[in-house]
Amino acid sequence: MSTEDQSYHYQVMRRAIDLIDDGAPNQSLSDLAAQLGMSPAHFQRIFSRWVGVSPKRYQQYLTLDHAKSLLRDHMTTLEVSHEVGLSGNSRLHDLFIRWEAMSPGEYARGGEGLTVYWGWYDSPFGLALVMGTEKGLCGLAFAAETGTEPAMEDMLSRWPKATYVEDPMMLRPLVDAAFAQSGQTALHMIGAPFQIKVWEALLRIPSGQVTTYSEIAQSIGNPKAVRAVGTAVGRNPVSWLIPCHRALRKSGALGGYHWGLPVKRALLAYEAARAEGDSQSDAA
Repeated sequence: MSTEDQSYHYQVMRRAIDLIDDGAPNQSLSDLAAQLGMSPAHFQRIFSRWVGVSPKRYQQYLTLDHAKSLLRDHMTTLEVSHEVGLSGNSRLHDLFIRWEAMSPGEYARGGEGLTVYWGWYDSPFGLALVMGTEKGLCGLAFAAETGTEPAMEDMLSRWPKATYVEDPMMLRPLVDAAFAQSGQTALHMIGAPFQIKVWEALLRIPSGQVTTYSEIAQSIGNPKAVRAVGTAVGRNPVSWLIPCHRALRKSGALGGYHWGLPVKRALLAYEAARAEGDSQSDAA
């Protein structure tokens, strides 16, 4: 499936989220399809192609209490993940991610002397702004909720003294590998030392699982820094690849998400459905 198709399917799914939130629970396939102006068969087909499960099953993942069930049944312990060497379905395993962090001195200079390439791409979650250096991807923003101009302004403000060059072709191989979830994707982490510790912890969360801000604080050896961890999670510049959407509050509440809570819910539901499909395939 092309990224253009994926982006279209996300827009359909995003409209379905609003309908599910505003309407009665467990709406039928026919009711949802009619409200979207689509035939039930077409609605079923594009959802099954996009996420691998039926709209009825996907609707269960989009319910507001789904995060609580994830926290109860699929919470990962980051210290254990670290001990076993990032095995299983962690982001490092899925994408063969390698990363290099900018030195604290380089970060303090606001990106001075750094060339950042950028481009717009269709993604499974709508239009995405991707930025990268010669060392790897350093920014990924979803614009479906925020709009393109705010997303661009936000990313440009991260490294104000860098030189920005529009060059989608330069980043295309890394972007294709990231959105296809195959091949190798390199990351160039540009942040303060504490932020990078938090982002490394996020990379240890397996796909389809979640953790809490307090668990992240514990795993980086600073259990009292829960609020600072939450801030660092929110400042993660590489959405999805560094999976800040998998960090929840202890209560199971989603908390905030820099690119909009509908996107966070979609990311969690998408990964949960994919994880279920993979486990069923393994069992077969």
